[in-house]
Amino acid sequence: MSAMPQSVTPSSPTSEQPSPDSASHGLDSPAVTPIAVREQDFAQITFNEDGLVAAIVTDIKTKDVLMMAWMNEESLQMSLEQGRTVFWSRSRQELWRKGDTSGDRQFIRSAAYDCDGDTLLFVVEQEGNGACHTGNYSCFFRAFGA
Repeated sequence: MSAMPQSVTPSSPTSEQPSPDSASHGLDSPAVTPIAVREQDFAQITFNEDGLVAAIVTDIKTKDVLMMAWMNEESLQMSLEQGRTVFWSRSRQELWRKGDTSGDRQFIRSAAYDCDGDTLLFVVEQEGNGACHTGNYSCFFRAFGA
């Protein structure tokens, strides 16, 4: 993993980087709560050969697992700084913030990494219809043997 800068500043929005304000905000939108970005935490994360780490997202209210997506170092930093989930699209090769198009935004309430540093866990307040692009609340709506 590359070294993190000593002083972390929010990334400026570009066509590749979603801006925190790129989605409309209703009057009853959840509060954005950034999480401190610490160099010692980033040093514990093990990115795979593609520079990615798995990110599991769960709902703070229901405790349901909502989705799994990939993050690179930049999307992880942006997620923590902006208080909303930002992922790396392997198919489109670009950053995407959950809900900017669909309105189904995710507001981070806590973030952790596992004992090996190769999986992230985000507890979010899910806004809108849910996390899955199919329209289901969770991406894990299909059970084996059902």
